[in-house]
Amino acid sequence: MYERILVPVDGSAPSQRGLDEALAVAAKFGSKLRLVHVLDESALAMSNDLAMNVGALIAMLREGGEQVLAKAAERARSRGIEADAVLHDTFSGRICDLVIREATEWKADLIVIGTHGRRGAGRLLLGSDAEQILRLAPVPVLLVRQPDAAS
Repeated sequence: MYERILVPVDGSAPSQRGLDEALAVAAKFGSKLRLVHVLDESALAMSNDLAMNVGALIAMLREGGEQVLAKAAERARSRGIEADAVLHDTFSGRICDLVIREATEWKADLIVIGTHGRRGAGRLLLGSDAEQILRLAPVPVLLVRQPDAAS
């Protein structure tokens, strides 16, 4: 049913839950995963160290993204699931647009995304790439919500 599953990963707890769910679906259907990490240009604007070279910061972000992808790919392979990884580091668009483009070009059958599940003001202030992917995706999207810490 789902031969090709696209999974955006960023190393966060919600992202890990999304990956766990994608691994469960892939195991059931014998699917291949494509793991995607997009460097977030907002990290450049939020850097507290104004003296830091932008090139050095981008290199650190790239290295961190490669580590996130490597760990996610290893988790998949340790379960016998084929997975490849793509790092988008061009800062040429919104995260949601790059994920949608990757899903279209790779011909994904499903996108699985871990999400914080924020509502109200939290979502308005932070925006929601998951919501935009859900709205624009050319294929079904499975949102995996991170449970509230209080529950």
